[in-house]
Amino acid sequence: MNSIAHAPAAGYGTLDRFLRARLLRRLDALRGGGVELSDALGTHRIGEPGPIEVPRLAVHGPGFYRALARNGSVGAAEAYMDGAWDCSDLVGLVQLLVRNRGLLDAMERGPARLGGLAMRALHALRRNTRDGARRNIAEHYDLGNPFFRLFLSEDMMYSSALYAGDGDTLEGASQRKLDRICDKLRIGADDHVVEIGTGWGGFALHAARTRGCRVTTTTISREQHALASRRVAEAGLQGRVTVLLSDYRDLRGEYDKLVSIEMVEAIGAEYLDAYFATLGRLLRPDGLALVQAITIEDHRYEQALRTVDFIKRHVFPGSFIPSIAAMLAAKSRSTDLALVHLEDFGPSYARTLRDWRRRFLANRGAIRAQGFDERFLRMWEFYLAYCEGGFLERTIGVAHLLMAKPGYRGDSYLPGLLEA
Repeated sequence: MNSIAHAPAAGYGTLDRFLRARLLRRLDALRGGGVELSDALGTHRIGEPGPIEVPRLAVHGPGFYRALARNGSVGAAEAYMDGAWDCSDLVGLVQLLVRNRGLLDAMERGPARLGGLAMRALHALRRNTRDGARRNIAEHYDLGNPFFRLFLSEDMMYSSALYAGDGDTLEGASQRKLDRICDKLRIGADDHVVEIGTGWGGFALHAARTRGCRVTTTTISREQHALASRRVAEAGLQGRVTVLLSDYRDLRGEYDKLVSIEMVEAIGAEYLDAYFATLGRLLRPDGLALVQAITIEDHRYEQALRTVDFIKRHVFPGSFIPSIAAMLAAKSRSTDLALVHLEDFGPSYARTLRDWRRRFLANRGAIRAQGFDERFLRMWEFYLAYCEGGFLERTIGVAHLLMAKPGYRGDSYLPGLLEA
């Protein structure tokens, strides 16, 4: 660890200096890269030197070290939200910490364990019962449609796009993802499709417009329901698209095809069996279902369930990230669906998040004008960078799970899959 001393600074007590020294010792074990940390007490180059420019952390006071000691990695995120530190490359910092997960896990020990227990207790109160799910969804998705319009693609898809080349745009990649889903499901004009998780109606509008099918789609977000319904009416597709304000567990009927795009993360791990049972129940004997899901590595799934990270605490209350193995196990326990194709496209999510983050930062003034304060802006900047770094390091991914009922007799070739 190399250091450059600054003049002694007021405000750093004995405990603050101890916490600071302990953190610097821990971070000096970083491998695969390094960090430059500066505060009123000095500048320190920590970790393993490398050929690329290291992230530079500017710590603005001892509150950063206290927050980290109190609440571990969530405390560090909260300190960023409060303006206690800045970083020249948040995504690069996240990537470096992910590569050194042992060090990251060590930060959750000591006094931070007490903070972790308190956050777990709060998270447990946010179970996704029918009423709880509505509250949890409203906390994120009902921030306001004008807010999300400022950084999402024009089709208002709040899920990973599918990029094909360096010159691809967010809009083009989003449309490619929707076409890929329709192709995998072989959606045609005679199909009645059910969608679990409407979002703002992007998939339902695309499928009805380009494939001529009927779509019944449901959400429990009032903001999303209002805008999706208005978009359907403006497109003149009321005869083909029905938008419900209903819990997925209350859906009835049988459908030819089923779609659920990044909704499974909101159901809660304890409801995974109920979710897949609903998928099987809603499909005709020869039906097809496609689930797009953010995924975590199988070997880290159980540990992740026992912890509360920044996302669960501040961004998506009641959420979890499933693993492929956990979803397949739930599917096998609760339904007769068979997995017929699996595709991971995690790198596309990193690019999606990069495009969202750039648009978000470019529109900070407009977001502030909507009434959101600086702490909210910094929370979202951290959230988007945090997720982008995770996808770049492949510690999280995104996958399409294509599943079929026993009566499905389609061929094994899936159009459009072999080109990309």
